[in-house]
Amino acid sequence: MESTYLQKCLGTCLTQGLAEVARIRPVDPVEYLALWIYKYKENVTMEQLRQKEMANLECERELALIEQEMMERLKAEELLIQQEMGMNIENIPTSEDSSHSEDITPDSGKTLAEISDRYGAPNLSRVEELDEPMLSDTPLSWLPSEDCASFREHKPV
Repeated sequence: MESTYLQKCLGTCLTQGLAEVARIRPVDPVEYLALWIYKYKENVTMEQLRQKEMANLECERELALIEQEMMERLKAEELLIQQEMGMNIENIPTSEDSSHSEDITPDSGKTLAEISDRYGAPNLSRVEELDEPMLSDTPLSWLPSEDCASFREHKPV
């Protein structure tokens, strides 16, 4: 019963350690074997960590390959869309054909879904963008240091 325990827990370690002692023939074989077993335990622990890291790296590599394939598909799809858009631009009437140009002008008030013949085009209404006033670059040192009421009195109308 004890022999199975020793063989199971220390069999490989002691076999390799004693073989190393026999090969090296140190002056103090007991100390050498003790240090070798200690180092053996560190090596086993490091090997287990290395195996886990390798497994994680392999998973990350597979994910990176999948992501790269996805990016290549997206680039190919983008290229196809650009080619289709290029063909659509050629089909857009020029200024000579003014009867259709009124339907496509950006200020026509139509939604994108009404202008585009593509499936799934958003049906969003147009939004007018207003210019926002720009702040001046001059410092506001002319403002009075008193409260806001006195500022309102001095503010030009």
